[in-house]
Amino acid sequence: MKLTINGEPQEVVSATLAALLDELAYDHEFLATARNGDLVCAEERSDCFLQAGDRIEILSPMQGG
Repeated sequence: MKLTINGEPQEVVSATLAALLDELAYDHEFLATARNGDLVCAEERSDCFLQAGDRIEILSPMQGG
C-alpha cells in the first residue's frame, strides 16, 4: 500500500504501525510516531492499523547541540 512516510511517498506491505517500524528497520524504543497528524504512543502501535494514503511521521532523537 502507498503511504507518505516523513514526507516521502513509499510502498509498504505492513498492516500496522508496529509492523511498519519493523519493515523499515527502526528501533521502536526511541521513537515518536504520528499517523495523519495524531500522536501514536508506543503501546498503541500494534493496534494502529494503516490505510492507503496515511501520512506517517517517525522521529528519532539525534545527538548534537
